Amino acid sequence: MSATQERRILLERRTVVLAVGAAGAAAALTACGGSDGSGGAESVEQPGSGGAGGAVLAKTADIPEGGGVVFAAQKVVVTQPRAGEFKAFSATCTHQGCAVKDVVDNVITCPCHNSTFDAATGSPTGGPATQPLPTREISVAGDSITLA
Repeated sequence: MSATQERRILLERRTVVLAVGAAGAAAALTACGGSDGSGGAESVEQPGSGGAGGAVLAKTADIPEGGGVVFAAQKVVVTQPRAGEFKAFSATCTHQGCAVKDVVDNVITCPCHNSTFDAATGSPTGGPATQPLPTREISVAGDSITLA
């Protein structure tokens, strides 16, 4: 076998090994995702990123005091910790990227591993999450809440 043939075989083997490795990495990342169809392995949204800027999310009356509403399509949770005070955070849990589920008694809850977050600050209050939910920019004009 000539040196040229040996190099070609070596390059072909490297190509196969790289392709198998890339496929394995993709499978591992997919396995880390949630089963809710949100893809769980995506990165956590940063303030002002993604979403539909300027889109009306809700009326102020739709957000209960001491509670909130998760807007899955926009990946945002809007809370009203105190009367007339509205906050917004990424709806993607900082633990493993699952979507948060609900807001009750000023606590945002992630159903995957029971991480909880303060509805006024987004700071973790329990569970495995150690990082706060990133804030999202909203504006309140009249009775409408829009994503900035």
